[in-house]
Amino acid sequence: MHDIWNPWHGCVKYSEGCMNCYMYVLDKMRNQDGSHIYKTNDFAYPLSRNRDGTYKIQSGEKIRVCMTSDFCLEEADIWRDDVWSMIRRRQDVIFFILTKRAERLKECLPDNWGDGYENVILNVTCENQKRADERIPILLDIPAKHKGVMLAPLIGPIDLEKYLDGRIEEVTCGGENYGGTRACDFDWIKSLHNQCVNKNTTFTFIETGSHFVKDGIHYRVKGKVAQTRIAYRSRMNYQGKKPIYHLYDFFDNELREDQLYKREFSEHCIECASKPICNGCARRFGCKQCL
Repeated sequence: MHDIWNPWHGCVKYSEGCMNCYMYVLDKMRNQDGSHIYKTNDFAYPLSRNRDGTYKIQSGEKIRVCMTSDFCLEEADIWRDDVWSMIRRRQDVIFFILTKRAERLKECLPDNWGDGYENVILNVTCENQKRADERIPILLDIPAKHKGVMLAPLIGPIDLEKYLDGRIEEVTCGGENYGGTRACDFDWIKSLHNQCVNKNTTFTFIETGSHFVKDGIHYRVKGKVAQTRIAYRSRMNYQGKKPIYHLYDFFDNELREDQLYKREFSEHCIECASKPICNGCARRFGCKQCL
């Protein structure tokens, strides 16, 4: 997808949520080893340009970083400073940073981080209550302009409400897929939805996962399209208080709304639950939700 930047690929399994990691499954399908960690050919993607000299990533786009690895992976320490340098240089683009290794997050920040970059949202992934209670307090203690929580794969109920004090801007969740058989229960989703509504925090239920339980009945949901369509039809997504990102051009002038990228969607996106977190229809790029 065009809204993903993977400067490195491969990971080391870290906690319960990693057991059926989708990246490992997809790499195995390509006869590759998911534990092999390497710098990718797209390392400098934020600085890539079109033939006319414009950046491929437009001002105002939101780019998800390290979706086939972990941003705070120890093996990637040798590359991370260069990544931060590119993020700082592209202060007109929003970067979504995600990690399970919350205890390493602070040491992985750049020296000039201060109270955070205006164009970065820091996120931790939590698959159950145990990991939420471990990782979210660490995130909350770190200075940052924007913070979020990803609950995926959701493999148990989670009580988040005590953490939703206004510093967490968005909560995103989804079930386990790509060969994982641990079911996501709709009761857990409804509880999270209600907690976020109570605290006016944006909540996005992006997919059911391959196994989904509703009213005690276990369903096998085949394919990402069906999983996100069912999530959409549940009407669990909620738009809370919208975050304000201050983005700047090369000359440090703050960009106006009319200068920023505008998302566009096609008929294929109508029932896609990921729309709230998506850059817009990527069908021409081979969007997995559309195929």
